[in-house]
Amino acid sequence: MALNADNVRVGLNGNIYMAPKGTTAPTDLDTAWDTAWQDLGYMSEDGVNLEYSTDVEDINAWQSLSPVRRVLTSVDMTMGFTAIELKTRTITAYFPGATMTDVAGSVHKLSIPSAPGPQEFAFGLEWVDGSIKNRLIIPRGEITDRGAITIGRSDAVGLEMTVSAYATSAPELATWLSNDPAWAAAA
Repeated sequence: MALNADNVRVGLNGNIYMAPKGTTAPTDLDTAWDTAWQDLGYMSEDGVNLEYSTDVEDINAWQSLSPVRRVLTSVDMTMGFTAIELKTRTITAYFPGATMTDVAGSVHKLSIPSAPGPQEFAFGLEWVDGSIKNRLIIPRGEITDRGAITIGRSDAVGLEMTVSAYATSAPELATWLSNDPAWAAAA
């Protein structure tokens, strides 16, 4: 197989979207995101971190020193990012169950619950590299990890979050769309 530098991709620019669970996502690369999909705004320069992992259970036999079979026991997919645009959608995403209200003129109040319940959403990630466009849709996900909020002089205040993808009624955790010619099924 020949090396081809034209197949090396970078995420030059992109957006992360969040919508109520069950919101219809675009099924192609040209359809605009519906207004229910809220853009989370600026992210830190680190971009987005996608992780996919599987766990297997070894089945061992008395007659063999190596496993005779491996059974897939779990699949995990996460998407991590740090939002640096502090607005109602990102702040209430970071604090599950939180609500924002206007209390007096230009004063806004974030009420953070002491015992939030689970909150599932749909998530979308879109990024481009020149004419190559990608969309990753997580129809059912939840922010399950949060990093510390650091407030300092030299860096933007960031809301570090990790989304865990959950299976839907379909067998997929997520759908990844791309117009990358190197992805052609016959390639």
